[in-house]
Amino acid sequence: MRRLILAALLAPVPALAHEGGDHVHGLLAGLAHPVGGLDHVLAMLAVGLWAGICGGRAAWLLPAGFLGGMALGGVLGLGGIGIPMVESGILASIIVLGALVAAAARAPVVLAVPLVAAFGLLHGHAHGAEIAAGQGAFGYAIGFLLATAALHGVGVAIARHAQAGPARFGLRIAGGSMAVLVLAVIALA
Repeated sequence: MRRLILAALLAPVPALAHEGGDHVHGLLAGLAHPVGGLDHVLAMLAVGLWAGICGGRAAWLLPAGFLGGMALGGVLGLGGIGIPMVESGILASIIVLGALVAAAARAPVVLAVPLVAAFGLLHGHAHGAEIAAGQGAFGYAIGFLLATAALHGVGVAIARHAQAGPARFGLRIAGGSMAVLVLAVIALA
């Protein structure tokens, strides 16, 4: 019964699928899209949470690296240049980032930035591949990057405010929950 309830709750989550279509055009569509899918919200918040946990320069370099990777991935996808296992990589990004948040791992920037940039490349490619070249594609991409940056910022702010006591434990629980939720979705698929 618990599996059925969990499946019903997660069924509308198109995670975990990037479909493309008419919704992929214009600035407003780009601004709205990242907050419309659980996979996007979890991944973007996880980047921000981990950046906030790492602190220092990582608080802005990790989100910047993700955005840079996302922009490059978007260009590759729009150009029809394939990357293998994009959807699996997106799911893996949430699991890995959630686990890093759960562990409150502090990684050197020289390791953390390439990791999040690679994850950003996958996320960007999925969206670039669904954008129809032409009218509205540039606006959509800008909106998508701005909304992603905002979600990163929310994650950084949460992590910075949750650095002590029970709030820090809650932050770690949130990271673990992200990873476990995606594993549950995979198991139920």
